[in-house]
Amino acid sequence: MSTTSKPNGYISDEAYSRIMGFVSGMFSGIAKNAVGHPFDTVKVRLQTSQGTGRFKGPLDCVYQTFRQQGVRGFYLGFTPPLVGWIMMDSVMLGCLHNYRMLLRKYVYHQEDKLPLSGCIISGVMAGWSVSFIAAPVELAKAKLQVQYDAKTTKYKGPIDVIRKVYSANGIRGLYKGLISTLIFRTHFIYWWGSYELLTRWFKKNTNLSDTAINFWSGGFSASFGFWTTAYPSDVVKQVILCSDKYDGSFKSWRMAVSDIWRTRGIHGFFKGFVPSFLRSFPANAAALAAFEFVLRTSGAKAYAK
Repeated sequence: MSTTSKPNGYISDEAYSRIMGFVSGMFSGIAKNAVGHPFDTVKVRLQTSQGTGRFKGPLDCVYQTFRQQGVRGFYLGFTPPLVGWIMMDSVMLGCLHNYRMLLRKYVYHQEDKLPLSGCIISGVMAGWSVSFIAAPVELAKAKLQVQYDAKTTKYKGPIDVIRKVYSANGIRGLYKGLISTLIFRTHFIYWWGSYELLTRWFKKNTNLSDTAINFWSGGFSASFGFWTTAYPSDVVKQVILCSDKYDGSFKSWRMAVSDIWRTRGIHGFFKGFVPSFLRSFPANAAALAAFEFVLRTSGAKAYAK
């Protein structure tokens, strides 16, 4: 496929591929949020209720949420991640696609597939890049998800969260979770490394379609490769976002780690792990299958093998 500019005002094939990386990421965000938000609500409620005795476990959290708030309770805070995941996955996977292209062209100087190190580097860089958008989105989502009593809710919706937090603490308040978000997304090393290894294994040892390979590789790499290693960092991030005790700095991050360890021990870092783990497979399998399918059918895949 030529990378030279097309005549008559058309953009080049390479520029088209760069743009389609971001467009394909939007479809990933839609798929991820539709499948995963109820699991995420249970996870956040368990993570932030440590020491309160509110829930006995994941099933009790599901039961109480449904009994008190119905199905709607599982989709509290749905709007910010719906908009947020579309935006975040567009940026994250668009950056991933573009970083792959840049590394292949300028660092590895290869025409064929990136080596494993290139896949890992591009994945971590994409994670850090999207953190600057993810921090305020996840702040709004977390604060809405831990509102238990509909009669005494502090925030009416995501815009209200953003408005009140900004009014009280300015832009610093909106980026309270940036440090913890960057630390959390550094674990993309394991996600994109395992995703690449699994994809290669499936292609070599099975006759599955490309979409099926993306689905299974995406699910297994997210659940076993990423969440099993990154989950403690996610707990720390959620505790910081939902508590006024921490300011979000690295010093605050260390304080949160110390507080969780002191009050709950090692088990405190895995509070809510079951719903998160159960969510990670279907949500990310659907998300990456959608992303790769759109990228592949658009013809953009050829530029970031």
